[in-house]
Amino acid sequence: MRRARAKTKHTIVILQHVETEMSLARCSSLAPRVRVARAPAARAGATRAHVPVRARVPVRARSVAVAALDGDEVYEEDVDYSGNLCFFLDSASEEEWARWLPTGIFTGVTTNPIILERDNRACTVATLTDLAKQALEYDAVQEFQVQTWGESSDEMWKNGVALASYDPDVIVVKVPGTFEGIKAANALVADGIRVTITAAYASHQAVLAAAVGANYVAPYLGRMNDAGRDGFGTVVEMQKTADKLDSDMRILVASVRNVGDIAKLAAEGCDTFTVSAQIAEAMFADPLTAQAAADFEAAAERIGAYDAAAAEKERKAAEASAAGEKGAVGEEGSGGEK
Repeated sequence: MRRARAKTKHTIVILQHVETEMSLARCSSLAPRVRVARAPAARAGATRAHVPVRARVPVRARSVAVAALDGDEVYEEDVDYSGNLCFFLDSASEEEWARWLPTGIFTGVTTNPIILERDNRACTVATLTDLAKQALEYDAVQEFQVQTWGESSDEMWKNGVALASYDPDVIVVKVPGTFEGIKAANALVADGIRVTITAAYASHQAVLAAAVGANYVAPYLGRMNDAGRDGFGTVVEMQKTADKLDSDMRILVASVRNVGDIAKLAAEGCDTFTVSAQIAEAMFADPLTAQAAADFEAAAERIGAYDAAAAEKERKAAEASAAGEKGAVGEEGSGGEK
């Protein structure tokens, strides 16, 4: 888990392995939002253990030496350079997964029936379970979010249970924030299933989601704007609500239409986004960055960065040529003896 650190005049105290709510209260003045990281059991047959996104040990953590101010004591501390940031890829396309999931920036994958239809995938428990297995094969992917269906809360609950049965630790069931959906979400949470309240368009829906113990609430930023609402303001208000409630629920910003909104919302404290492949592409599309990289590469080539590789290639080519000539001479000699 993340460690809390308190500085004094001559030393740095590192608090680690906080295991109880009582011990959390004792260190609250040092790190008021420290959370206990509890890793669930790995699913049967899994090749790697899973820790839920909110409590996971950061994959980008680094161990660094921390020296006391008087120079006498040195500690090691894990530093998470990514903070609480989580990106999800909003796609059911294996081609898009193959391009973007290996980058390591996506913590998980999100889907819904509209995305499944767009990517020509069936909306069945069997198909979605197979998709989850494939997505979770990527090292960085820790969660797969899939939407339940049904006109009644009972139908949504039953389908949600079936969808999560592969592994409730890594499958998050999305439920629409309707009256029937909230009832279904409550039942799923009671069964120990992780839940996202999706299709949120108003800030009070974050309160409803927190009330039933949802892990996420997903506001549709772009669609709110399309409807003439203040999407940006609503998302920021949801984030402030979750923070004020001291809730671990994440505001999963969906329907993102441009990368500028991601930066602006992150500056307001939003740390969880699901984006399409098109937005992922735009995140890497700055022409000045591309030009700078090309300039660096050209300069490196001019001052010998590839000389050794070129020399090695020439050497191997010469050896291959010499071996070919030697073989040809040998064949001629054999022919003469016959």
